[in-house]
Amino acid sequence: MGQLCGRCQQLLRDFVASVQRMCTSLVCRIKECLTLISKCCCLKQNSSKPRQLYKPILQPHERVTAEEFLQHIETGCVASPFGTESLEALRTLAFSENPGLQQSAALYYLHMSQHMNVPLPAEHLEAFYALLRSADLEVQQVSSLSLVNFLLEENIDKELVVQMGLLEPILDLLESEDPAVQCNSCACTMTLAGTESNREAIGAARGVTPLLSLASSYDPRVQQNAVGAILNLTQSEKIQQVLCKEGALPVLALLLESPDPEVQYYSCAALSNVAANAQHHEAMLRPGNRSLLRTLISLLSSSVNKLSSQACVCLRNLASSADIQSEMVAEDVLPKLCSLLASSSKDVHHASIALLWILSQHPHNQDTLACAELLQSLGMLLSAHKTDPVIVGHTACIINNLSLSKNRQRIIESPCVEGLLQTLLSTDIQEDSLHYVTFCLAELAKQEGATLCMVQWMDEPLTNCLVRLAGWLEHPELCFQAASIIYHMMGHEKMMLLLKQHIEEIQAYLTNFLIHPEIRFQQLGISTFCRLREDPEFSLAFRNSQMAKLLEQVRQQTEETQELLKAAVCHEDNI
Repeated sequence: MGQLCGRCQQLLRDFVASVQRMCTSLVCRIKECLTLISKCCCLKQNSSKPRQLYKPILQPHERVTAEEFLQHIETGCVASPFGTESLEALRTLAFSENPGLQQSAALYYLHMSQHMNVPLPAEHLEAFYALLRSADLEVQQVSSLSLVNFLLEENIDKELVVQMGLLEPILDLLESEDPAVQCNSCACTMTLAGTESNREAIGAARGVTPLLSLASSYDPRVQQNAVGAILNLTQSEKIQQVLCKEGALPVLALLLESPDPEVQYYSCAALSNVAANAQHHEAMLRPGNRSLLRTLISLLSSSVNKLSSQACVCLRNLASSADIQSEMVAEDVLPKLCSLLASSSKDVHHASIALLWILSQHPHNQDTLACAELLQSLGMLLSAHKTDPVIVGHTACIINNLSLSKNRQRIIESPCVEGLLQTLLSTDIQEDSLHYVTFCLAELAKQEGATLCMVQWMDEPLTNCLVRLAGWLEHPELCFQAASIIYHMMGHEKMMLLLKQHIEEIQAYLTNFLIHPEIRFQQLGISTFCRLREDPEFSLAFRNSQMAKLLEQVRQQTEETQELLKAAVCHEDNI
């Protein structure tokens, strides 16, 4: 492009100067016009003071109330901080149009909520309503903060707050532009959402939408309280539907990657609650949204125990189908779970072992899970936590699930068998967990390789424990499995030597088995009797007991049963 000649450059300079003169002239004319208008008598007031657009008037009764309330505070409101006199004065101050008086009432409530652990009478909620509705920002900040304090200290009934109509102004404050007000109103909502009726009230009042919006706030306090409120709301299946409809799932999934561990935990716990309802699984794991699984699995490596534990819970709730379980295993979840089993946290142990139990139920996963690393971790966990029913019960179930023929040798070579046997000696173990342990050992004992391993660890205390459990008829499953374990180990000399110390107890439980109404007990009793009879000491003991008589009774009953069956079958054939 060419350069302007000197003539054209001069023309442009003249044009600019002309525009500047015109602008200056226009500004001067505007100033002159405004000056003339301001001097006109139509705008002049009788008073020489400039008129304010609005100035709250301090009414005479408000002035008297304020003075009396101040005197009341100075002379002894400590004895009755929320008495009748205080109530009337605070109500007058709260409903005043004067922001200064409202601030006084709000500050009084804040002081009481922070320094005096006393219940707030229901009558004062009317004043709180007026303060929360105030147009003054400071009043909103202070009154909402004091209400949070009262709620957190449980000095006010949560459901009463909603019944008295305070939910509406609290939810309105969620849309404030002030972070402090947002933070306090979110905290109020989070605390109020602790009851089922309040959760439904919040959902009905359309409180979900502003909370989801504030969950993306750049203010960490606001974000924490907003996500905490959403977490409490997810405890209601009805509100879960509302949350999913309002688009909560992608918001919560994104918050799993927040730099704030507290926000991560709240969002993960909220997703866990939603995942507990299988009808939401399709929306949570629809094609293209598999990143949720990968994110949750990555959280298993978190250094924050409650976060890694909660990620386990969420994955466990999502693992409702074989396909999802297989996908979790394919995403290398196993090494992370092995690390969690070595954690020092009890909650982490419980959450991770429960997830492993779910994954071990799918046959396609069992070969992968039955690795030396996991079996070593399970054995060590059993040895360290013999009296923990959650760990013992789940571990026994996992080992039983993994004890396929091709995996059994790995289990035998691991510390799992010893760990299971040692848990039998724990007197504090609960019946359910003990049942899982004996069932697992009984299944393993059916294989000779496992039986050899079990006999290797048997000693007098373990033998005494198994014999005692076999006589525990009050718990039929438990005593049957214990007797089954004894039966399968009888073929080994070491076990026979140990059993000879308990001939009387063994005769006692065999007697009970022979007269038991269930055929399986009778059959196990007879099989055990036949094996033990081969030993001279047991044979002599049996001859001196009523065992022969009982066996004859069983034989007669069996023959009678066979005759009846033959008659029944012949009758059916003739029909």
